[in-house]
Amino acid sequence: MRLVFAGTPAVAVPSLEAVAARHDVVAVITREDAPLGRKRVLTPSPVAGAAEALGLTVIKANRLGDEVTERVAALEPELGVVVAYGGLVREPLLSLPRHGWVNLHFSLLPRWRGAAPVQRAVMAGDTETGAAVFRLVRELDAGDVFSELRRPIGPDETAGELLEALSVSGADLLADTVDALADGTAMAEPQAGEPVLAPKLTIDDARLDLAQPAERVYARLRGVTPEPGAFVLLGGDRFKIHAARLAADDEPRAPGAVALRGDRVLMGTGTHPLELITVQPAGKRAMPAADWYRGAGEGVVLS
Repeated sequence: MRLVFAGTPAVAVPSLEAVAARHDVVAVITREDAPLGRKRVLTPSPVAGAAEALGLTVIKANRLGDEVTERVAALEPELGVVVAYGGLVREPLLSLPRHGWVNLHFSLLPRWRGAAPVQRAVMAGDTETGAAVFRLVRELDAGDVFSELRRPIGPDETAGELLEALSVSGADLLADTVDALADGTAMAEPQAGEPVLAPKLTIDDARLDLAQPAERVYARLRGVTPEPGAFVLLGGDRFKIHAARLAADDEPRAPGAVALRGDRVLMGTGTHPLELITVQPAGKRAMPAADWYRGAGEGVVLS
């Protein structure tokens, strides 16, 4: 089947490779080169790099307007495929392919519709998530579902780790669904249940409330790792926590109070402590928590 693929980040690359191995991808739409790193060097998206390696036509656009629609129309695709493109597909582009558009979404719809489904699932303490391939419609993530997969969320799994795993298993799900659309056997069912929204994360989502129970603090920390990155305050500056784990076997400490027990750095929460593993004080590199604590001295309180 002739199809056009729209995607941008690294998690969309497995899907592009999977569908390109089975079908004729006539164009890949991705967002424009973005400045990255301290030197702000303009860098193609991961999907752009993968598409060029596959010898595919690349259309770079931050908005799917008239120009993109005209270029896609000239290619006469039978299907559009979206995986984390980062923009909305509106009419008339939405109705242009004969089979419309399908979207691989990393949640069990209708739970966690929106930009950050994996992160919100982890932050909420969900124990199960998955991926769904659904028909793209005007309403956000509301189309009928062709297929889905389910998997547990590990007790220590971060959003980044979970999203990477789902990008691989979801790619197979997507490719199988496109196959079914091509041979006319695909069937879709309306979403069932109350929708739950998953808005894009902000820096405010990344600040930990240490007065909350340890399990909630840990779930939020995992949900915002690696981006935007969990932090608390130390002397009014952001103190990043890159890695931690529950320390349920240790006696409670006041929220934010930090102590060294052997080689373990413990931080108090509303219940039992968290053990800090890797931290990054403002203006410094990431380092083992014990190294930071020995330099900071006793009596440190985070907030």
